[in-house]
Amino acid sequence: MRQTCREAVLAAFERLERRHGRKVFDLWEIVQEVLAATDDFAESTIRTQVGSVMCVQAPTNHATTYEDLDRVDHGKYRRRL
Repeated sequence: MRQTCREAVLAAFERLERRHGRKVFDLWEIVQEVLAATDDFAESTIRTQVGSVMCVQAPTNHATTYEDLDRVDHGKYRRRL
């Protein structure tokens, strides 16, 4: 079964955290990590997922949103655990 973009982003965070030993990542790092793992999603889709659908601080502009990520600075995100 194909994973959702949300699942791909969360998996990317896990890999980045293990590899770099930190919790906060730039949007471009997250996008590149997802794209390195799968070509199922366009860069714009990943950016929208991170910055709008999954981010607690984003305005509710989508029918479904999640509280998976915190925006800690401009273009910087961390997973909420």
